[in-house]
Amino acid sequence: MEFQRVTLSYQADTGETLALAGLGFSVAPGQSVALIGPSGCGKSSALHLIAGLVRPSEGAVLVDGAPVARPRRTTALIPQQLGLFPWKTVLQNAAVGLSVRGVARREAAERARSALAEVGLSGFEQAYPRQLSGGMQQRLALARALALDVDLLLMDEPLSAIDALLREQLQEQLVQLWRKTGHTQVMVTHSIEEAVYLGQRIIVLSGRPGSVVADIANPQAATQEWRDSAAFAAQCKQVRAALMGCGEGGAHD
Repeated sequence: MEFQRVTLSYQADTGETLALAGLGFSVAPGQSVALIGPSGCGKSSALHLIAGLVRPSEGAVLVDGAPVARPRRTTALIPQQLGLFPWKTVLQNAAVGLSVRGVARREAAERARSALAEVGLSGFEQAYPRQLSGGMQQRLALARALALDVDLLLMDEPLSAIDALLREQLQEQLVQLWRKTGHTQVMVTHSIEEAVYLGQRIIVLSGRPGSVVADIANPQAATQEWRDSAAFAAQCKQVRAALMGCGEGGAHD
């Protein structure tokens, strides 16, 4: 996946807003990248560009060597608000992406059940989202993405609304699933610790309009030994310094 000097502007009530300016970076196949920066710097807009939901005003976004002109069948996006349908059961929610893609009902149900088992939601197929805890809703959103058999997973603060201990547990689940499937993933987060734990690279964006101010290698990511090490704390300090340099005083520790 590659951003080639991407600029994105859009019309708002207050006039034209420049969200991204000259954004450029690439992500290797199978890599896990964390995207972090000040609020309003265009992180979510970057994910929407990769997903093919919007098009750049200038420049190009490439996935698998081709410009993204529309949503790809093998790209999945977990939005910040999860996008669960309250009137559908857990199983139906997990299968909704497959249904949109025209997968036969029986196959869609089988793949959805398998994805639910992957995230520990077997036995809840006939429940509704409102009957699930916040963490279970997060896992349901992940299962819906995994059911699509994706090679590129995009996540917009998927663990932001849950308590610290459960957040760590779900981070571990993300790591296990990533290692098992080998997909490429790009996660937007406001948490420095989460970025340093999950991202093999941490890309820091400037304030609006967003552009890359730091691209920090983090090869030890996604191991429990890394989280518990002194080097982990030092890496968090480096990311925090990069954020402070671009005016971000509100990122989480």
